[in-house]
Formats: sequence, structure tokens, C-alpha cells
Amino acid sequence: MLFQKWIDKRIEAYQSDLIRKYCDEVESMYRKMRGWRHDYHNHIQALQASMALEKYEEVNTYLRQLNDDLTTVDATIKTGRVMVDAILNGKINIAAQNHIPVNAKAKIPEDTPVSDVDLCIIIGNLLDNAVEENKKLPEENRFLRIYIGQKNTQFYLAFTNAAGRKQERQGSLFRSTKGAEHGFGLGRVESIVKKYGGQFFADSEDGGFTAEILFPLNPFR
Repeated sequence: MLFQKWIDKRIEAYQSDLIRKYCDEVESMYRKMRGWRHDYHNHIQALQASMALEKYEEVNTYLRQLNDDLTTVDATIKTGRVMVDAILNGKINIAAQNHIPVNAKAKIPEDTPVSDVDLCIIIGNLLDNAVEENKKLPEENRFLRIYIGQKNTQFYLAFTNAAGRKQERQGSLFRSTKGAEHGFGLGRVESIVKKYGGQFFADSEDGGFTAEILFPLNPFR
């Protein structure tokens, strides 16, 4: 009984810390958006001045730079769940800040049984791991691929990231190189998947790591 209370308190504290981190990440993303809008007037003036001087190549270069910046700010993923959108875009923004190329496609089926909070815990943990693994590598070797959608009659999530050497498997997961808290997070992901009757697969190879999750959907929808 005491042990269960300890576990419950640890889970509550872990989830509270996770939500705080998510809020900080989303706030960082929106600060960047507000900053770009604040600079909009200055950008227009600079372009008008260059056009008046017929410096057309300079204008083209400036526009390309603005387009790259705007793409970074406005490349939002819309899954259909506001809370999930916030954490997913927050993590993608962090990946971009760490020079990690991201290829993401995400759409959550309407009848998925998984709650927003549980989805955020799963996505947050797996993307935190993916970013940390990428940061250990030279920039030219970094990558992150995200797919969230429907696969036949199941809700399917897949995360593939660059990694170093093949990791050592420990039970159904892999030995953490970041200490007990990191391993606890992965354990939470596995427990959530089991709660919904889903399946969790992880594969580590030299140069890459893949995590896949399947949740059953209502077959009579």
C-alpha cells in the first residue's frame, strides 16, 4: 500500500514536471512568432529601400532568408488535438533549434481511445529521447522522422531518429544512458500503451533508433 502511494506520487510529480516543460517549450515557440511579427514592418522598409535602389538581387536574397525564417516559425503540425499539437510543435521547434532535420506527418483518428494527456506523455518522452540522441552526433548525421496516423484498423505512431551505436536491450526496452529518471519515462510510455491494449516495438541499430506503437481502433465505426 505504501509502495503504491509512493509510485502514485512519483507519477504525479513526473506528469506535473512534464506539463511544465511542455508549457515552457510552447511559450518559446510563440515568443519567436511574436518576435517575427514585430519585425515585419522593418522587413518591409528594408525591401522598399532596396527596390528603390534597384538592388533586385539583394531583394531576392532577403526574401529567401525571410522565407526560411517564416517556414521555421509557421511549420505547424495539426493533428486534430490542440494539446497534442502544442507538444508536438514544441518538440519540433526544439529539434530545429538543435539543427535536426525533421520530417513529420501527423493526423489523429477521431475515434482513438487514447487521452490527450497520455498521448502527450508518449510523444514528449520519445521525442525528448530522439533529440538527445541526435545532439550526440555531428549535424550532418542528424535526422528525425515522425509519423502519426491510421494504419488499417489501428492508430499508429512511429518515431525514427539518428543514433550512435546499437543500444543494449533491457527487458522490452533499452538500457538508458541518462540515469534512472530517463528510464522511468520510457517505462511510463510502455505502461500507457499496455493500458489501452496496444503494442510497443523498439529497435536499435548502429546509426538509428525506431519506436513504433499500435493502438486498436473501434472496428465498427
